[in-house]
Amino acid sequence: MRRLLAISFAALALTACQPKGAEKPVVEDAWVRLPAVAGRPAAGYFVVKGARADDRLLRIDSAVVNKIELHEEVMNGGVMTMRQMADVPLPKGADVSFAPGGKHAMLFGVDARITPGTAIPMLFTFQSGARIEAEAKTVAAGDDMEHMHP
Repeated sequence: MRRLLAISFAALALTACQPKGAEKPVVEDAWVRLPAVAGRPAAGYFVVKGARADDRLLRIDSAVVNKIELHEEVMNGGVMTMRQMADVPLPKGADVSFAPGGKHAMLFGVDARITPGTAIPMLFTFQSGARIEAEAKTVAAGDDMEHMHP
């Protein structure tokens, strides 16, 4: 009995010493605000949760979108501007939010069959080689997404 108890404590101690976090990044709460004017870009938002090691989000692809770029809004001389990012750092164990007024994905050439309520499949590619699939819920321009976030 003592031996079984000692083995149990040893296993527990080893588990406690292992790094926290997942093996690969996680994408949560993905949603896309469709454009008010047909043919204009849509905006994508989500949260990326870091894994056990630092990583970088390199790109996002979708079968129903021609091109997806990573962007962020920044203040420049008192004016809010948008700039494209080549990639996005993802520190180990950190959450990186893509939300209105900050980092976001610009979706160019969204398939005309995508309407509010239609999911957009997205493939997130990371420097580590991780490839994460997520479905983004879609809403019309001007729709309130407060209910999407816990």
